[in-house]
Amino acid sequence: MKAAELKNMSAAELKAKELELSENIFRMKFKLATGDIEDSSLIKKAKKDIARIQTILNEKSTEGK
Repeated sequence: MKAAELKNMSAAELKAKELELSENIFRMKFKLATGDIEDSSLIKKAKKDIARIQTILNEKSTEGK
């Protein structure tokens, strides 16, 4: 997901997306352990998306101050 797309989202939407990605990472780790996952790079991509979301949330919270 691109940062430009995330910047257009509200804080509530960003938090919901972050929660969704966290749950996906949790499921993918189980699939990785059992050998069911085909593309393990998706875990790394999801972690980067979470980092982007947290950065944008931090930017939005400092703008209000």
